[in-house]
Amino acid sequence: MPEIFEHSIAGRVLAIEIGKLAQQADGSAAVNYGNTVVLVTVCTGPEPLEKRDFVPLTVDYEERLYAAGKIPGSFIRREGRPSQEATITSRLIDRCLRPLLPKEFSPEIQIVATVLSVDKENDPDICALIGASAALTLSHIPFSGPVSVVHVGYLDGSLVLNPTLPQMENSLLDLVVASTKEAIVMTEASAKESSEELVLEAIKFGHEANQEIIKLQEELQQAHGKPKIEIKPRDIAPELLTQVASMFDGKLPQAIKQPGKLQREQVLASLKEEVKQELSKSLSETQSNFVIETQLKAEVRRIILQERQHIDNRQADEIRPITTEVGLLPCTHGSGLFSRGETQVLTITTLGSMRQEQSLDGLGLVETKRFMHHYNFPPFSTGEVKRIGTPGRREIGHGTLVERAIAPILPTEEDFPYTIRVVSECLSSYGSTSMASACASTLSLMDAGVPIKAPVAGIAMGLVTGENGDYVILTDIAGMEDAYGDMDFKVAGTSQGITALQLDIKLKGVDYKILGEALNQAHRARMEILDKMQQTISVSRPELSPYAPKIHEITIDTSKIGSVIGPGGKTIRSIIDETKATIDVKNDGTVIIGSPNEEAAQKAIRMIENLTREVKPGDTYTGKVTRLLNFGAMVEILPGKEGLVHISELADYRVREVEDVAKVGDEIMVKVLGIDNLGRINLSRKAVFEGLSQLPGARLKHTSPAKHQEPEKTKHSPHFYPPKENS
Repeated sequence: MPEIFEHSIAGRVLAIEIGKLAQQADGSAAVNYGNTVVLVTVCTGPEPLEKRDFVPLTVDYEERLYAAGKIPGSFIRREGRPSQEATITSRLIDRCLRPLLPKEFSPEIQIVATVLSVDKENDPDICALIGASAALTLSHIPFSGPVSVVHVGYLDGSLVLNPTLPQMENSLLDLVVASTKEAIVMTEASAKESSEELVLEAIKFGHEANQEIIKLQEELQQAHGKPKIEIKPRDIAPELLTQVASMFDGKLPQAIKQPGKLQREQVLASLKEEVKQELSKSLSETQSNFVIETQLKAEVRRIILQERQHIDNRQADEIRPITTEVGLLPCTHGSGLFSRGETQVLTITTLGSMRQEQSLDGLGLVETKRFMHHYNFPPFSTGEVKRIGTPGRREIGHGTLVERAIAPILPTEEDFPYTIRVVSECLSSYGSTSMASACASTLSLMDAGVPIKAPVAGIAMGLVTGENGDYVILTDIAGMEDAYGDMDFKVAGTSQGITALQLDIKLKGVDYKILGEALNQAHRARMEILDKMQQTISVSRPELSPYAPKIHEITIDTSKIGSVIGPGGKTIRSIIDETKATIDVKNDGTVIIGSPNEEAAQKAIRMIENLTREVKPGDTYTGKVTRLLNFGAMVEILPGKEGLVHISELADYRVREVEDVAKVGDEIMVKVLGIDNLGRINLSRKAVFEGLSQLPGARLKHTSPAKHQEPEKTKHSPHFYPPKENS
């Protein structure tokens, strides 16, 4: 029978409904929060043939646009590949749950979160994670949960639990905190230069709020949970480990401490092969690999805990050597190279018009994105041969983390009306290319002349824990320390505070004391890296690259927007065709003009200004004769605006026939005499002659010229145009 377990969280009811939907799954739960509904299921596959040394977990977060009353914008009108937000949410759920599942559980596990309904206030990501935890809790799968998650914001000087999506736009902090009953298992954040103290306080606040949701799941488990499958620990006989250690013959510490990655890998590969050959007499290849990796992991951790330093002999808080460079690529808009030890990232900045914003076909409030950071991790960065395809979840996740880190320091659209795309190419990887990307992106943006508010740097922190509460926090972890350590804590920010962070752990939780120490250690490292970067470039370049488009922003009266657009867009298309500029007109009267060169941009600006100018008596214009009448000539002084030059006002002498002094297509200077009640514009060419005749030294002839002949072209003839203040 369907049953609902509910509790009020941040003034809204969180309800977990079971026993109604997806009953063939091993576990299923529908989570409602406000009007947001997410169905989460968990299923297990058959026992695999071989044991694995990782949890065979797959998480899929399925966005359905019907949840927000939308039809997909693609040609086929159905959802395709996951959006960036869907990929990030899948990773968030995976990172929270994976440490709480035993590696000894061999069958594949698939969690599917399907978004069924979305309101404009509640983010479905927390519903998805809570639902995944509830489904695992109900199932027979061994699970060290339940786990819960909340958002923490910072508004008007106070921490706010699960702020609504509109509130989050004004929040100085958006922190996601996932925890079990005992400890924090995952956290990530985007922030507007928040202090370490505020972030730690927000983590504690979120952990405490999670306890009520954990209690709700415990009630659910007691009422309807299935018996858990008992897992036999994958133990290794101590005598076997002793045997393997003797086979390495004391060479393992020396191999681990080799100064370079390639050299270390070569020495270790040779040692592993010797031991594997000996073990092959009694163990399978899979068993041999497992025993050797176990011994290697134990030795790496022993070295760090006993010597209180990195395996490459650095002090625990010491950063590898850093080099930085900008302006490497001549035809790009900006480029920056950041190297830290054997990690190297090249980042390129490209600027475009606002028309090139990314359109988002998702469930969130935001429909376009002005800033994009893309992260590429080619196989050569680790010296490997692999297939190159579309970006994977890791690339999308790392790219988004850096995007969050950089976004708070970018200029506003009003101050810098450009679309900004930054691409990080990982050229060499051995320890946190994502944080190297944050540094390289800052260098590239400054090289491109983007007026950022402050430089951003990032660092990855590690952790190795021992017995009796012993632990070592490592600054700037390298590959083996990440693989065999307990934590990967990425922290990015400016000198004023944190802009993004992401915590991944392999433990079942980590306490506040360790997180606080790691944040403070990361702050010191960040300041050191910022100092290195500013030795290369301290402020953004004052001018953009000559290859960057020229963007100008002007404001017109909203009542004139129709004049610029024209019927069916005819007018604006004609300007674009003539100038080759891009033109975006917003509802508030802001017009953004972009062009590859300044001359074309200025021409487009003049054409738009002419379309929106108000004609005033006394103004002088250079206009084109469009029609001849018996009593005068019609002259277009501005696009779409004509006035009449009466025959008596065509010259400073008596004109018998209009054709004597004007013909269609002639450009003549005229002065506005007045505008009548019907909006008709009266013009005078005679008034221009009279004005010119009053200039110092002017001598105009007043004899009637021959038919179709203009007055003599003297210095002060009508073809000598005064400065065009009003044209």
